[in-house]
Order: sequence, then structure tokens, then C-alpha cells
Amino acid sequence: MTQLGDKCVFLIGYRGTGKTTVARELAERLAFDWIDADDEIERRAGKSIAAIFADDGESAFRELESDVVAELCRFRRTVVALGGGAVMSEANRTAVRLGGIVVWLTGSVETLAKRLADDESTVSRRPNLTASGGLTEIETVLATREAVYRACATFEVDTEGKTPAAVVDEIMARLVG
Repeated sequence: MTQLGDKCVFLIGYRGTGKTTVARELAERLAFDWIDADDEIERRAGKSIAAIFADDGESAFRELESDVVAELCRFRRTVVALGGGAVMSEANRTAVRLGGIVVWLTGSVETLAKRLADDESTVSRRPNLTASGGLTEIETVLATREAVYRACATFEVDTEGKTPAAVVDEIMARLVG
């Protein structure tokens, strides 16, 4: 793991790509700690991300998110699952690239929509990002985010049709290879 050393591994990508599940499993394999940035934001705010958006607005959420990202980038030997929009901020992109290895998890629009629909916490935790919601929202948001994800990532791993363990195997091969 010469490439990794005591750096962090940051998982980026759209909602539903499996960042939290993969972070947990990858951390176990690496003998690292792990944290979900959205969980930390909710803990600090004392409410869900959906409630932050509703009560305080997206800009307040993004400000809190940037504070959390800056702090997490100072961690060592930690796998960090970042929120889907965290790297849309240039300051956050710079911080994660300096803080470690950035892995972009991807999946098809249809798969992401199914995973989100199957996740019971989606409605209570995740606010719609556009007026349309659903497949149209995923397509629209991905169209604006993909180039940013690509530019920020050290490497990309497609999660399509793979178990979390298979995704972790692929990341491990890239980290140690």
C-alpha cells in the first residue's frame, strides 16, 4: 500500500453508488477507521439533511458540509464516504485531493434510481435536488457533476452489477497494485 500510506481514502459519486457500504467494508480490509460525512453533518446539525435543506436552505447545508469536509481531510488512515455534492465546491475538491486518494464510484442512472427507491432512508434523509425528482433528476444532476467527479478522482470504479465486496476488491487492487 505504498500509494496509500497513512492517507485517507475518499469515496465520491452520486447518491446510491454505495459509498457508505463500500467505506465500511474497505475500512475493515485496510484496518482503517471510516466515517460517513453526511452522518457527521446530521450529527452536528441535530437533524436530517432533508430538514437542513427545508429549514435552513441548501447554502447553509453546503457551508456545514464544507466545514466537515475540511475537518475530515485532516484525518489519517480513514475511509470517508462523502455526500454526492461535496466535491462540487472547489475548496472541497482541493482538500480531498490533498488529503488522500479519491475514488469515484459510478453506476447507471437506472441502477441508481432503483437503489435509491429501495433505500428506506432516502425520503427522510435525502431532499430532492431538482423539482422533477426520480430518473430525470439523476440524469440532470449527473450531467452537471460527472466532469467534476472525473477531474477530482484519482481513479473510478463502476459499481454496476457488483457486490460491495467486489467493489472493495477492485479498489484494493488499485491501491496496492
